[in-house]
Amino acid sequence: MVTTGHQWSPLVTLSRWSLLVSSGHQWSPLVTLSRWSLLVTAGHCWSPVVTAGHSVQVVTAGLQWSPLVTLSRWSLLVSSGHCWSPVVTTGHSVQVGSIRPGVAVVPPGAAPGPVPVAGPARHGPAGHAPAGDVTGGDDVMGGDDVTGGDDVTGGDDVTGGDDVTGAAPAAVAHPELPPGPPRPAGCARRRRVSDPGVNGGQRGQIRIRLRGLRSGSSWRSFGDIRAALEGPGTPISGGCPSPAATNIPRCPKNVPKVSPSVPSCPQVSPVSPEYVLRHWQEDAFFGEQFLSGVNPVLLRRCRRLPPNFPVSEAMVAPSLGPGTSLRREMEGGRLFLADYALLDGLPTGHIGGHPQFVAAPLCLLWLSPRGRLLPVAIQLSQRPGPGSPIFLPGGRGWALAKLCVRGAHFVLHEMVAHLLHGHFLPEAFAVATHRLPAAHPVHQLLLPHLRFTFHINILARETLLSPGGIIDQATAVGREGTLALVARGLAALTFRELCAPEDVAERGVGDIPGYHYRDDALDIWDAIHSYVEGIVALFYAEDSEVAEDEELQEWVGEIFTYGVLGNEKSGFPSKLCSRPELVKFLTMIIFCCSARHAAVNSGQYDYAAWMPNTPGTLQRAPPGSEAEAGEELLLATLPGPEATGALLALLSVVSYEGGEPRPLGSRSQDLLVGPGPRRLLAAFRSRLAAAAERIRARNAALELPYPYLEPGRVQESVAI
Repeated sequence: MVTTGHQWSPLVTLSRWSLLVSSGHQWSPLVTLSRWSLLVTAGHCWSPVVTAGHSVQVVTAGLQWSPLVTLSRWSLLVSSGHCWSPVVTTGHSVQVGSIRPGVAVVPPGAAPGPVPVAGPARHGPAGHAPAGDVTGGDDVMGGDDVTGGDDVTGGDDVTGGDDVTGAAPAAVAHPELPPGPPRPAGCARRRRVSDPGVNGGQRGQIRIRLRGLRSGSSWRSFGDIRAALEGPGTPISGGCPSPAATNIPRCPKNVPKVSPSVPSCPQVSPVSPEYVLRHWQEDAFFGEQFLSGVNPVLLRRCRRLPPNFPVSEAMVAPSLGPGTSLRREMEGGRLFLADYALLDGLPTGHIGGHPQFVAAPLCLLWLSPRGRLLPVAIQLSQRPGPGSPIFLPGGRGWALAKLCVRGAHFVLHEMVAHLLHGHFLPEAFAVATHRLPAAHPVHQLLLPHLRFTFHINILARETLLSPGGIIDQATAVGREGTLALVARGLAALTFRELCAPEDVAERGVGDIPGYHYRDDALDIWDAIHSYVEGIVALFYAEDSEVAEDEELQEWVGEIFTYGVLGNEKSGFPSKLCSRPELVKFLTMIIFCCSARHAAVNSGQYDYAAWMPNTPGTLQRAPPGSEAEAGEELLLATLPGPEATGALLALLSVVSYEGGEPRPLGSRSQDLLVGPGPRRLLAAFRSRLAAAAERIRARNAALELPYPYLEPGRVQESVAI
């Protein structure tokens, strides 16, 4: 029952996740997306409530932000006009004016305890929110905004104004959990990008710097680019995004690697943009980025050349050297292919009134006897012929051909590996999981891995994918091309490519030396799989119990229907019939929401701060002949200052985790309580700690470390 003034209105439950709240003779629906994310009706308008940890931000239908002020971790006051209405919580259950206990989900034989359960909501007369309703009242931002509730679309700020993760409670310390890189003295938590004390935000500094140097849509020389991007106050500043530009206290610059004895700031990557600047033109660095860069899941072993890539023996003989041949190297498994066929014929956009371009190349790489992955042939389209030459190392146009590949690599990475696989799919997992009962073990297992997923995706839709947003300002394909590419990527998606062991085997990359993503991803996959296997065994004694769990079958069916649009060719299951099938599916979800997202997100700024290494767009069409592919065309092809500034400002924010870190394994012990889950969690953390120690020791000996899957740096959810 829900009180309204002195009257009591019945709360009628239609299902476990859909409610109707009586208000007079009208019924207003309250649709629950999750325990922390609701859509509340106000008249005929729906207003999302976006949460950040235990601090909540309320978005009204007019895109204004109304804050909820946090008094403590469990107690909130909700502003409505000049009235304050107390919200009292127990566990994760929000109650209005009262507390209702619940029973926790526990394995058989464990002692019950309080459980997070959905609390009742209040509603006033039809079309109006009463005092205390989260959608009602004036914006009371008068004091400090505890939750970071600025207008996300505010002004000229390309990053949307706020620290995108909002406020969050401090992570609970776990002695057995592998620690994230500690913050040394003097290394402060990153401030909001829009904070007036941060000189207008980093994006503003980057754009001011570029505007002052060159106001046109292109560069005069590479000297212009170096002056804009290199040096104090510019994007390349020793591993952190422009500390001089933001006046943010940062860690010392001389922290090159992460090791147990050398603490480093969570915001500082051991991969320096200065290293990229020094080596970006080298073929060996070009090849290494397929293994340790920001999209390390594209490369495949080439057992046979595709028919639309007519590379001949004579073409590659100078690269392979004497005593071998193209056929011999292919039979020996030492040739690899990067194919960007998904980009073929993709619509492109305009920036500053000028058309933009993206190639759909094929790139052949060779694993040399020294263990280096080197490009040996590049074709910039999927259609061979006189207008689509094959560029070779040392020949005219080789540098431009590599630039076009890097531009294609950026687009495919951002829109498919990152946006689709790293954000949109986890959102489908989150929606389906939040429809499960709060007491369901799958719900409780996955809940920490869905933290901030709705929040960050809403911000992405408002600031990145909106018409005229960052995607339109900084990338070749723009919003329309992005949506088309996401649709293509979804149609091509397979379940196997999201499962690390099968992905490595299917791409034939299990024995490439120096493939650090593969080694670290498999370690983390195995640790997650072992933990999930133990949890599933606690709650499902037999395979038949999995098959007969109707709520579980509805959950996986919803992911199949709405996550991959019922595509049977994807290999995604529409039902789960055994414990191993459930374990694999849950492991895939946790891996994608944590390690896989970290692999495609965390290094973006490191490799893109020197723009020629990772151009977001091309201002000229790929060359149709070697003769036209000179240095002048190379310079004219690069993104202009405005597009460069917009992209780097975005990547400087999204590449670094804001707020308090929640590394993989830091899940709350309030979920899945009991001695059995606690033992499994301790073992999980121990395996992660061992992986972290191995990774730190390896990175300490590398000139170019791979830090992105060190467990202390891997967030447990898609939180940025």
